[in-house]
Amino acid sequence: MNAQEIISLLPYSKPFLFVDEIEKIDENGVVGNFTFQPELDFYRGHFKDYPVTPGVILTETMAQIGLVCLGIYLLAEEEFVGQVAMTSSNVEFLKPVFPGEKVTVTSEKVYFRFNKLKCKVLMQNEKGEKVCEAEMAGMFLKV
Repeated sequence: MNAQEIISLLPYSKPFLFVDEIEKIDENGVVGNFTFQPELDFYRGHFKDYPVTPGVILTETMAQIGLVCLGIYLLAEEEFVGQVAMTSSNVEFLKPVFPGEKVTVTSEKVYFRFNKLKCKVLMQNEKGEKVCEAEMAGMFLKV
């Protein structure tokens, strides 16, 4: 399964799709990126006169690339059709992300068993600075 096929299988669409590209993926992890376009609607109110990407959107971006893309790849042989439910996340925010910034998400699988995936996830800006890091887990539920 290639990167474009994985992105097409994500259960999201614009304006809630936060994956532009998958650079690398294998059974141990994934690297992908997303650019936060200045026109995204949430910037109009977060914060007045000083737009910053909300932490919940950063968390969602890390989950979509670092957890869901990897889970779809790991379940490729089963032709997974279902839903993904995040079961836990512990995120530490270190730097703000501003409109127009491109981030890279790197995820390392901790374990995948009984359709539960747990990963260590890192987000970096274009300067290579750590923006946030997390430990995330999710369940892949068949419908």
